[in-house]
Amino acid sequence: METINIHEAKTHLSRLVEEVAMTQQPIIIAKAGKPRVQIVPLDKPLKKRQMGTLKGKLNVPDNFDRLYEKEIAKLFSEGQSSDEDSL
Repeated sequence: METINIHEAKTHLSRLVEEVAMTQQPIIIAKAGKPRVQIVPLDKPLKKRQMGTLKGKLNVPDNFDRLYEKEIAKLFSEGQSSDEDSL
């Protein structure tokens, strides 16, 4: 594992970040010769999300937006008194 001093890290931070991302190898940053921190890669590189990857794989009913409409309305109206309705 590579160790660099803090001055070099400040000067070349962008390059170091790119190096860690590409090689997946951590780099240790030292101050006064003592290891202080470590730059480590993410566990998995972030992937761009793609829309439509489940198209045709799920069956969504035509009335999806109205499913459980009455049950949801009831949950919102529970506990309300007639005085609150007039507000």
